[in-house]
Amino acid sequence: MGHIDNINMDELDFVEMEMEEIQGLAEQLLAGRKYSMLRQMLGNLNAADVALLFDEIDNKEIPLLYRLLPKEEAAECFSYMSRDMQKNLINTLTDRELRAVMDDIFLDDTVDMIEEMPANVVARILRNTDEETRKMINQILNYPKDSAGSLMTIEYVNIKKEMTVGEAISRIRKTAVDKETIYTCYVTENRKLIGMVSVKDLLMAEDSMQIEDVMETNVIYVDTHEDKEEVAKILNKYDFLAIPVVDREERLVGIITFDDAMDVMQEENTEDITKMAAMLPTEDSYFNTSAFSHAKSRISWLLVLMLSATVSGSIITHYQETFKLYPLLVSFIPMLTGTGGNCGSQSSTLMIRGLALDEIKFRDTFKVVFKEFRIALLVSVVLAVVNGMRIYFQYGDLQIAIVIGLALVVIVVLSKFIGCTMPLLAEHIGLDPALMAAPLISTIVDICSILIYFKIATVLLQISVP
Repeated sequence: MGHIDNINMDELDFVEMEMEEIQGLAEQLLAGRKYSMLRQMLGNLNAADVALLFDEIDNKEIPLLYRLLPKEEAAECFSYMSRDMQKNLINTLTDRELRAVMDDIFLDDTVDMIEEMPANVVARILRNTDEETRKMINQILNYPKDSAGSLMTIEYVNIKKEMTVGEAISRIRKTAVDKETIYTCYVTENRKLIGMVSVKDLLMAEDSMQIEDVMETNVIYVDTHEDKEEVAKILNKYDFLAIPVVDREERLVGIITFDDAMDVMQEENTEDITKMAAMLPTEDSYFNTSAFSHAKSRISWLLVLMLSATVSGSIITHYQETFKLYPLLVSFIPMLTGTGGNCGSQSSTLMIRGLALDEIKFRDTFKVVFKEFRIALLVSVVLAVVNGMRIYFQYGDLQIAIVIGLALVVIVVLSKFIGCTMPLLAEHIGLDPALMAAPLISTIVDICSILIYFKIATVLLQISVP
């Protein structure tokens, strides 16, 4: 990149630069005490990229870098930082600097931050916010953790139906700087939500028209106690930028914006993925979670699955006489159990995803089972024919080939049935369908596969089992 004194910040394309390059340049400027150039560089970066940069820079340099940011960008950058970074930075800021940050970040970001901070940091944050903000923060914190009320912000634009379009636009201009979004304005009467109007509709209408004549009265909204995952689904379904939140008397108390809904969906997806991998969910990131916490989140399910697998061993022990007469049968156990587990996992994964997206309901169980049965027949016949031919040509034993082929058909059909019904049943009885994922399905299918395999083998090969 050349000597830092010869670098023109305005000529650099930071969008095209990799984070490693940006980090390297920042470290060079810090080492050379080129604070003016560093301020210019930070001003050319997006606030989200600055937050990422802070994660890579030595912690002792963070306060200096943060103080070089322009005031408006500093608050925005703060909201993008990880909770650990925010906590460390708060401990280094003066009360005056912290007060400036709290004044400029949105209320919902403040609430999210407070929920994950230790008590001493929370006390300092609240001490440096005004009385009205503290009251609003406490009000939001009183809502259940997973509710719409805990996710909402009260920084929205509300207008009256008696206003003209010109008056409404004037109000937006005066109040927009303190609002999280202005793309949709909400019409209230005695605090009750009666309509909404987009800024686009206001700009397209005549200034003399009344809001009552241009507003949309069929408003989709959520209750403060609605589950936040359901709120995210509604926003995704209707492609809303924001959705209003009302209390039980249908009074408008806040809005939830799409960026908060995306965070919820990411959290839910992460939780589902960990459950599908037979782990307990953790709130921190991978590197911020200790090895002990990782082990604790994994060991419980591993113990359950390991002890469940002993049933398979008991079944194999019961059929020892079959092994003595046909030792070749043992070599096909991994293939049969593996195929059954894979088939069951395919079906369960599709069901879990379908349930998460509301594409599949419990009432669709019969349709799902019938469809999976047809799929299983097609898949199992192909697998059985291919395997049967391989076994016959490799070992020259037609009886074994028929046993394996028939066992494959029955195992695949049963695996698909188990894989598609267990998530549906879990959803119906109030459990998380993600629990019925690959590890658990594979364990159950393994037991069933071994039992089916040896039952078919003893019947077709006419082996008596004590």
